[in-house]
Amino acid sequence: MNITAHRLPLVALLFALAACGRSAPPPAAASKASPADPALAALYESSCRDCHTAPGSGAPQAGDAAAWAPRLAQGKDSLLDHTINGYLGMPPMGMCMSCSEDDFASLIAFMSGSELQ
Repeated sequence: MNITAHRLPLVALLFALAACGRSAPPPAAASKASPADPALAALYESSCRDCHTAPGSGAPQAGDAAAWAPRLAQGKDSLLDHTINGYLGMPPMGMCMSCSEDDFASLIAFMSGSELQ
């Protein structure tokens, strides 16, 4: 018998085991897009993206509805207050000193996938 034929089951087993433990990417990894509005996209890229697409940052990940749900439940005023004044690891103004409240509301809506109420 050919030595390669003996290794075939082992190779098949290794490929099967290599696939174990792989899962779908986290929601943040799936949402690396930017807002359609070019001005808002520039703000997102320069101020929000680094933290809101880094799973270890502690920030709710862009596109992760489950992570944003409890925050959205606090209401627009609370989210804007946390964004403007800072909260836990969120720096004041989200590092966007030129952003308006409307900009922040639009950025939060983009990242959460939901309009603020």
